[in-house]
Order: sequence, then structure tokens, then C-alpha cells
Amino acid sequence: MQNIRFFNNMRSTTRHFAVIGLGRFGRATSETLRKMGYQVLGTDIDESLVAQALDDKIVDNAIQLDSTKPNALRAAGIFEVDTVIVAIGKYVEESIITTLNVKEAGGTFVAAKASSEIHGKLLKRVGADLVVFPEYDAGCELAYRITKPAILERFDLDPESSIVEIRVPEEFSGKTIEELQLRNRYGLNVLAIGDAKRFKINPEPQERLCKNSCMVVIGSNRDIQRLPI
Repeated sequence: MQNIRFFNNMRSTTRHFAVIGLGRFGRATSETLRKMGYQVLGTDIDESLVAQALDDKIVDNAIQLDSTKPNALRAAGIFEVDTVIVAIGKYVEESIITTLNVKEAGGTFVAAKASSEIHGKLLKRVGADLVVFPEYDAGCELAYRITKPAILERFDLDPESSIVEIRVPEEFSGKTIEELQLRNRYGLNVLAIGDAKRFKINPEPQERLCKNSCMVVIGSNRDIQRLPI
């Protein structure tokens, strides 16, 4: 989930999601959404995956169907769901047809998994609102965790800009935001400071940073890399 449009779509009134494809990615997505309190309908052409999802209670309901058939999607109520996640990555043709079927049915927001750059371009061409590349994203995340362990969380705004939560560097400890001049020195803006339990949003320039606290900054990836972390 690394694009702001997807999070904007998960507004407070959005409570129903459909996940098409219950492989590893689809299962992880379903389980996470359900833990967050959302209602999840899962579907897969493989009856055993549907049964497993129900047994593991990672969905509220699950239906075995062929998502390339519009009538099957309509009968299952997929077209009435706020957000549909097409988690089919291995079978490109089925992924594209499924995405097209859902988009042609109306205004449902569709997030689709892509297994390659070409696959992603085709998904966008048929109307996917958000295309994700799980393997690529996981690789990038691993690289950041290995080389920048002080980065606790990272949210990509676009390929060149991010919001990151980082541990306050030792050389920043005891200094105020104003004294550090992060905007002038690094081109970054501080959105919040605090700890794992509580954050102060839009802190005043006079707020002093502590070694064991965290800070949330926004800026270009190039500027974030220049931080002493």
C-alpha cells in the first residue's frame, strides 16, 4: 500500500473491500484489511484457496469464481464494493481482463498487482486506479532497512519524494528544530516529533529533539539520504 491515492480512497465511509486472488499477496492484503476493521470479500478460481481463507478467518466471506466472467463478478456483488484489489499477478491475461471487467462496471476504485513493467502499463491502460509492484517494493524496503536502519517507516509520495519516520540522529539531540534549520540545510520539512506512543503534529520551531525520540519528515529521497542516519 505505497501510493497516496489508495490511502485517500480508504476514507472513513469505506468499509467494504473485495480481494480477487487469494495467493500470498491476496491473503496478506485480506488479513491486514480485516485486522484494521474493514469487511473483506475474497474470491479465487481455486476452490481450495477459498476454503483456506475461510478456515483461517482472513476474510468475512469468500467465493469461488472465475473473475474473467463479468456475470460471475456481478452475482458475487463485486461491482457494489467500494474498493477492489486485483491480486492476480502470475496470470497476466486474467489480471487484465478482471481489472477491465470491474472498471467497466462502474466507479469502483481498483488497485491491481503487477508482475512486470509491461503488465503494469497494461493494467493502467484498462483503467486500474493504482498499480502496485510488491516484489519491487519489498526489494526497495529491504535495501532501506539494511542501509538505513534509523528509518522506521517510509511512505512514497512518488518515485522521487517520501515521508519517513526516523530515529532522531545523535547529533540532532538537544537541539531545537529552529537551530537545526532542516529546511535550509537538507530541504526537509518536519511534520511531527514524538515517540512510538504519541506524536506532536506540526511542532513549533522551538521544540527540542531528544536522542530516543522520533521525527517525521517530508522531502525528496535525495535529501533524506543526506541526513546523518
